[in-house]
Amino acid sequence: MAGRIEIDLFSTLDGVMQAPGGPEEDTSGGFTFGGWQAPVMDEAIGAEVMQGIGRMDALLLGRRTYDIFAGYWPHQLEGPESAIGEPFNAMPKYVASRGAPELSWNNSHLLGSELAAEIAGLRERHDEIHVIGSIDFARTLVAEGLFDRLNLWVYPIVLGAGKRLFSADGAPTSLELLEPAVSTEQGVLILHYGPTGRRPETGDMAA
Repeated sequence: MAGRIEIDLFSTLDGVMQAPGGPEEDTSGGFTFGGWQAPVMDEAIGAEVMQGIGRMDALLLGRRTYDIFAGYWPHQLEGPESAIGEPFNAMPKYVASRGAPELSWNNSHLLGSELAAEIAGLRERHDEIHVIGSIDFARTLVAEGLFDRLNLWVYPIVLGAGKRLFSADGAPTSLELLEPAVSTEQGVLILHYGPTGRRPETGDMAA
């Protein structure tokens, strides 16, 4: 069977996914809430994240997220964070970029311009490819139906402005829940959705 493309995203209750990890992660648009995820982490969230890392055999990243990861994870090969740093450093990393960046991180590869064909090739070479963060790139994958699973961690936080996966001008999309939702001690919902390939249907509640 062909490999799966999974998208992993941390989201606020109002859909903001920008810069969950740190203050300087992404300040574009004047975003001032970078690092909003850290105060509400708990064991269940960490366990779910680590299970995903244990399953994946490749990373698929947008250029901005790749640069952030490449500047941090290669230096986390010892100590507590090596549980993430070691597998990230070893596995293949595929980068979507309109430019020609220098990809200095071990085992990194630039995707070609024909995205659908590149994704098909990744499915043939790997069992489970994860997109982490990379909101703009993830938005393209969702719009073009080039994913198999959307993994969301939804936090009880409302930020208002910030980057979202589902923009106001995005294509109408219908998703299906793949397994029961999980709620953590911090009130974070862990949700797993898959594409249906259908547009949302409408009806009349009074009918």
